[in-house]
Amino acid sequence: MAKVILISQFPLPYSKIGSWSTMYYNYLMNNHLIDYVICQKPESILNTVKYQFVSENIIDKIKRKFFKKPYLRYLKALNQVIKKDNKYIIQIVDNFGIVKPLQEFLIQNSLRENCQVQFFYHGFPPYLENFRGRWFFENIDEMILLTLDSYKVHKDTYTTLPCKFSVLHNGINTDQFHKISAEEKLIFKNQLGLKEKKVFIWCSKDIPKKGLDFILEVWKKIQEQNKNTALLVVGATRNYQIEGVHFLGRIPNNELSKYYQMSDCYLFPTLCHEGFGMSLIEALHSGCYCIASAIGGVPEVLQYGKLGRLIENPHFQQEWEDAILEFLNQKEIKETVIPDNLYSTQSWNSGMNKIIENAKDRFK
Repeated sequence: MAKVILISQFPLPYSKIGSWSTMYYNYLMNNHLIDYVICQKPESILNTVKYQFVSENIIDKIKRKFFKKPYLRYLKALNQVIKKDNKYIIQIVDNFGIVKPLQEFLIQNSLRENCQVQFFYHGFPPYLENFRGRWFFENIDEMILLTLDSYKVHKDTYTTLPCKFSVLHNGINTDQFHKISAEEKLIFKNQLGLKEKKVFIWCSKDIPKKGLDFILEVWKKIQEQNKNTALLVVGATRNYQIEGVHFLGRIPNNELSKYYQMSDCYLFPTLCHEGFGMSLIEALHSGCYCIASAIGGVPEVLQYGKLGRLIENPHFQQEWEDAILEFLNQKEIKETVIPDNLYSTQSWNSGMNKIIENAKDRFK
């Protein structure tokens, strides 16, 4: 039976916030099919998987720095695990740089025919241009993307795609992110003095492409027309005040769900090609109506408007103003029904197992 090896550039479990590392952690705590994890030593060790920790001596460090071999220690750790007579599925996440040295290592050690390389990409647009992409796709066996739309863009970009493709949507803990009763929602609103207000929320890293400054300009216009609103900003602070805006800064992940649950509408004004949007599905499952940029993987996540409002031209301020005012002026908001298993940790785990099982079947 083929063994599965995950090569991770981050320690697992990862002590900081990371979407894919969190999903792998949840996966490894359940019914998983990974045999080995190659990574730096984490702060805490999982007893559900075998580790091969990445380390280096002085000579390795010199080779890495002066001979520009940044992945030497990962390949050295892999060499401690892999055996010539066995078959392996090697998983890589978002680490394009390791693919070429991995391919060279496997060929030099007569291991390539007994290995399948699965590459998980959490972006949306193609990472490499057409010509450079050829060697990359020739050196992996399967590319796993977050959305089918991303595959379509890859298919239209590259003239040669000599590998298999699969799609695995992101998943969240729906035991944590879920809808609450109207009474519970009111209690949470009261805690911030927002009892009678329509509450909007923005949650992300405070970087330009996430659209916070853009949506704050929109909000000034909204406040001129509707004072009975509030905008919660999670993940960012400002050294000035804006009427109706509450800057909450960083919120620990285990406390984040209540801010979605007290909110009525989630704003996702991304100005870049998002791979998927974890906060978007957290808000969906927490009962928020979602207004989001129609960019990258977002339309597929919202099922092309079935699960929320898509802004077709998200760089145009007026379209956001119109969508928000339309939401505020609705006499009755039609409830969006989100299936419990849609974009859930459980569905991600079962999808991962299916991808691994299919790869194992190809060895038969």
